[in-house]
Amino acid sequence: QVQLVESGGGLVQPGGSLRLSCAASGSIFSFNPMGWYRQALGKQRELVATITNRGSTNYADSVKGRFTISRDNAKNMVYLQMNSLKPEDTAVYYCNARSVFPPRDLWGQGTQVTVSP
Repeated sequence: QVQLVESGGGLVQPGGSLRLSCAASGSIFSFNPMGWYRQALGKQRELVATITNRGSTNYADSVKGRFTISRDNAKNMVYLQMNSLKPEDTAVYYCNARSVFPPRDLWGQGTQVTVSP
């Protein structure tokens, strides 16, 4: 079973940047898509961004133009570059990997991102 481990979270001031990383313990080639989700305190988990095997990306409207998702299949890594961070971006960010054959829906343990003066 592939495991996902997120890193790169922390405390940053508004307008700052962070880069989240998601390391998979095995090949991510078959996962399509992979993505980042976030859950703020008291709110439901929401989609941030996804990326397919071919590099097609999808973003939540709230992060378009500020966040960039990327994946490196050779290194079994997925990244989320977050720029121009806002206090409303504060949340626990989770890495997700999905496949149809076999059916899998994997989650990491999450990494906390706090945007505050």
